[in-house]
Amino acid sequence: MEDQIIALWPEGPPSVIAGVAAESFFTPPPRLPAGQMLRNISEPTLTVVRPHPAKVNGRGVVICPGGGWRILAWQHEGLDVAEWFAARGFTAFLLKYRVMGTPSEPEKFEALMTAMGDSLAAALPAAQAPRAMAEITKDEPNYVQARDIAAEDGRRAIEIVRSRAAEWDVDPGQVGMIGFSAGAFLTMDVAIDPRAAPLAFVAAIYGGETRGRAVPADAPPLFATIAQDDRLLFRVVEGLYADWSNADRPSALHVFSRGAHGFGMVRQGAPSDRWLDLLDDWLNDLKR
Repeated sequence: MEDQIIALWPEGPPSVIAGVAAESFFTPPPRLPAGQMLRNISEPTLTVVRPHPAKVNGRGVVICPGGGWRILAWQHEGLDVAEWFAARGFTAFLLKYRVMGTPSEPEKFEALMTAMGDSLAAALPAAQAPRAMAEITKDEPNYVQARDIAAEDGRRAIEIVRSRAAEWDVDPGQVGMIGFSAGAFLTMDVAIDPRAAPLAFVAAIYGGETRGRAVPADAPPLFATIAQDDRLLFRVVEGLYADWSNADRPSALHVFSRGAHGFGMVRQGAPSDRWLDLLDDWLNDLKR
């Protein structure tokens, strides 16, 4: 069955990120995980990946790849994840959300990607590890705008899925969201401020925070995971779990000794390879 692609804002989005060139796929440099990636996204979409009719379980999930609000790791944090969920009966909705523009000149773009890879691989002592994303982005206006617009696309995605749930054999009350890295921050920004009914569940994979905002009394169950050698974000994710659990909301955190940042669906022979098994168990337990 061919995947269905739906425009989030057919009449144009309510806000715009300036300076975004034509959308394109690219192959990442060696420092980043392999697989198809996207950049310069200004027209967000949902790609619908449906399960085999015999496996439909009535649950839906919106998938948000990461990429530092500059690119999207389309393959190993997107398409591969959608297929994994569909194999388990979920209807998967892969979100292509808007990001900041990247340089059109190959040399400048390669330098940007190298800098992103270097920052993720930095060897920081635990005591110096950031506790909030603002410590990393310095709350630069471009990042703040991109993050807010990504959340805008996330809320719109949930709205579309719920309004057309019957079309995809989905229970509108059983729609969750999973995000990776920047996509995890998007996921948690929507969970904290859904502006609609709460999600059925959220999964934050090496990213996500509350930004000090109060966790809603009806906040969804949280699954979070991170590798301890992801020095840039492991303390941030630990803080997310603490905020959720301190609010007496159902929450699970798995911290692996190795795996680095961005493992997604890539098997590395590292402890983090087990995260999918743990997520599967957690999702099954939610049905009880």
